[in-house]
Amino acid sequence: MAFQGRGQRNFGPREMHPAKCSECGADCEVPFVPSGDRPVYCRDCFQKRKPAQ
Repeated sequence: MAFQGRGQRNFGPREMHPAKCSECGADCEVPFVPSGDRPVYCRDCFQKRKPAQ
């Protein structure tokens, strides 16, 4: 079993699912099945919403 840093396992490439960004309306892909009851954001909008660290 291959391991990556911080104890994460490498299970190969993630299965991506098509989605539409709730903020800008762009088509995007996410690593989970969107359920429809929560907003989904593209990479750019997600970064904008992410609190500063």
